[in-house]
Amino acid sequence: MLRLLNIEFHKLKHNRASRVLTIIYFALLTSIALIAAIKFDIGVIKFHLADQGIFNFPYIWHFNTYMASIFKFFLLLVIVSMMANEYSNKTLKQNLIDGLSKKEFILSKFYTVIVFAAISTFFVFVVSMTLGLIYSDFNELSIIFSDLDYLFAFFIKLTAFFSFGLFMGILVKRSAFAVGGILVWFFVESIFKLFLFWKFNSDKLASNDTISSDSLSSIGVNDIMQFFPLESMANLIKQPFTKLNAIQTAGKQLGQNFAFDVSVHWYQIAIATVWIFIFIYASYALLKKRDL
Repeated sequence: MLRLLNIEFHKLKHNRASRVLTIIYFALLTSIALIAAIKFDIGVIKFHLADQGIFNFPYIWHFNTYMASIFKFFLLLVIVSMMANEYSNKTLKQNLIDGLSKKEFILSKFYTVIVFAAISTFFVFVVSMTLGLIYSDFNELSIIFSDLDYLFAFFIKLTAFFSFGLFMGILVKRSAFAVGGILVWFFVESIFKLFLFWKFNSDKLASNDTISSDSLSSIGVNDIMQFFPLESMANLIKQPFTKLNAIQTAGKQLGQNFAFDVSVHWYQIAIATVWIFIFIYASYALLKKRDL
């Protein structure tokens, strides 16, 4: 494993674009801390974002992993370019000539994906812990270390997303087309989801049933969409904003119920993990079949 990782990081070390994108990614993760500095002081309106409880334990684990996952596209570019460069620089063929098997080659890429996801998770942990110890109103150990399942979900989410990027990089051999392929798949999932909502509404209207927002988001649509790759990754860490006291208070005043289920569930972890194995196995099968 270490031998394979040494090979991959040696390649990345000599790739300027990958170094720049990696630095930008971790700089953006650090920028989450800048949210604490956001203040509005306009006349009678005085608003400090850090005072709204976003850095309170254990809420911070949910909030920071959700915000950090937005920046995952920068590391995705590193993953897909890492694979595309193997073809453009002909290092893939040279590695195989030097005695590296195709299985070891795929494993070296997968190990790199895991390392990137693990380092990102640890980085978010350190940033969150630091901000929480500074701004949180709750510093009991039992509270600090509760809801850490969001960190594990973050790790699985990154691993699945980067594995998808690795597969697309092998499939199309060009980083731009690989990213484009992922975007196309995102639109395919979105269009199919809209179709399911439309179909569900049509059936309800045809049967003269009452359509509610609760029924739209439950049986039928989400039960099907949760098995799609990008949707399964998105389900791991749902939006954290409705958990804020200010949002809950505003919802009660408006007569709206914001009690959404945003917890991490084992079956969501399982679905995303299955997709990881599918992407890695498909990458290996494709490389094994392909004549290099």
